[in-house]
Amino acid sequence: MDSNKRISLIVDVTKLLITILVSCGLVSLIVFATSSNPVNAFSSFFLGPFTSLRRIGNIVEAASPLMFTALAVIMIFGAGQFSMISEGAFFIGTLGAMIIATSVPLPAGIHPIAAILTAGAMGAVVAFIPALLKMKWQVSEVVTSLMLNYVVQFFCIYMVSYYFREISSSSLASIAFLDTSILPVIVGGTRIHMGIALGVILCIVMYFLLFRTTFGMKLRTVGNNAKFAHYSGIKVTGVMVISQVIAGALAGMGGGAEILGMYNRFKWTSSPGYGWSGIVVALLARNNPLMVPLAALFMGYLNVGANIMARNSDVSSEVVKIIQGVMILMIAAEALLKKWKQKMIVKAAKTEAGMKGDVIND
Repeated sequence: MDSNKRISLIVDVTKLLITILVSCGLVSLIVFATSSNPVNAFSSFFLGPFTSLRRIGNIVEAASPLMFTALAVIMIFGAGQFSMISEGAFFIGTLGAMIIATSVPLPAGIHPIAAILTAGAMGAVVAFIPALLKMKWQVSEVVTSLMLNYVVQFFCIYMVSYYFREISSSSLASIAFLDTSILPVIVGGTRIHMGIALGVILCIVMYFLLFRTTFGMKLRTVGNNAKFAHYSGIKVTGVMVISQVIAGALAGMGGGAEILGMYNRFKWTSSPGYGWSGIVVALLARNNPLMVPLAALFMGYLNVGANIMARNSDVSSEVVKIIQGVMILMIAAEALLKKWKQKMIVKAAKTEAGMKGDVIND
């Protein structure tokens, strides 16, 4: 590893640690300011998630969908695009998996695979729409993706309400999934399912795609400087479109894995927000797929801790939203530790120049 990469890694890790410490400090301030029993609130938030196997399982379960949407965000941002379509792709992925899980009888081993692949395909189609509009008519992918998320959400709810609804249910719920479509639990006493293993595998696959393949090199070149990539002979628009389609497929597969692993029927009446949380996870992971599982687990820990604190104390669980906002601001702050990084680079350059001088003199 050369000196610049080593310095960047040190700075990124330090920035992440500072962000986590500041976030924990913010929780402390909020608890002291609002709670009549801060000790109980602290204990519930920081220690509560580790008090039982089921709660530890809840952390892993909460991390599962965030891995998929974070990978989608990394693909999109890596190509220099700012599409927010991972939210919609995730939600329509749940619809695709539900259709296969309720209406297409298949053997047990094949059924969930077919459902998740269908979910990924539908997510890819949704992500292709803003990418196509950007490629053909230079329509802002930020605007089209944000608006399309609402279209997708209401379309999914419409489909469930009018074509797949359980008539006997008093609330919005689809007919029950076929037993062969449910993802198996891999840790007894929890709901940790095979979809979580799929998320980890995809993190490894996406790392090799981004950093060990020609396409990954092209994508990162386009993301760093699209004009340079164009003059280098790279088909910039093609890379941008493909990256968003892959991102949509990843988010869609996440939706399929989530609904088949955690539910036995479609019950959502609104989008769960995993696409937005995936942005935070991707930023925490510094756009490195191998860091995504750890960042997702940290966010899962915060969410589980906040829910336990809300049940056991007088502090609301919405404190996590505040923490996420602070995290985004600090991670996105390029000025944070910038001077320290520059000093380290200058020092390393002088050291390297001195070593070369000594070799020449010898």
